[in-house]
Amino acid sequence: MSDTAEALRARLVPIDDYRAHLNGEEFVSNWLTVDQTMIDRFADATHDHQFIHVDPARAKAETPFGGTIAHGFLTLSLLSALAYDVLPAVEHTRMGVNYGFESVRFITPVKSGARVRGRFRLVGLTERAVSVQSAWEAAVEVEGAAKPALTAHWITLAMLEPPTA
Repeated sequence: MSDTAEALRARLVPIDDYRAHLNGEEFVSNWLTVDQTMIDRFADATHDHQFIHVDPARAKAETPFGGTIAHGFLTLSLLSALAYDVLPAVEHTRMGVNYGFESVRFITPVKSGARVRGRFRLVGLTERAVSVQSAWEAAVEVEGAAKPALTAHWITLAMLEPPTA
């Protein structure tokens, strides 16, 4: 079993324990460095090669950022990795999927080389026979910044194993 799979298994909790997190404490991930290689790969994947992301010399000379910055959508996409690092998961989940966002706001740019981490709080829960829909207040913080890189109201869906008779 991979280290990632082991980490997930360690965070599996019974549904009653998961429910207890509703409107409770925040979950805070480990720090993750957003380096130029990550930014360049994201630019290649999305075909967004705007100079503010991929040309350090030009970004330093022509922007107020002092260098390149991560794409907002790169920062948003990191929510999954940051959440995976820290959030509990419901026992008997066979897969989890992104269900969508009620809101997303990009507030502070993430400069190349910066470290970010996620903050999450469970604010909504809808249980069905074969799924659990969770609503999260989410933020991506930038180390040393006064304001987060982004805030979001994120909805995830855990698809559960069918109940046994």
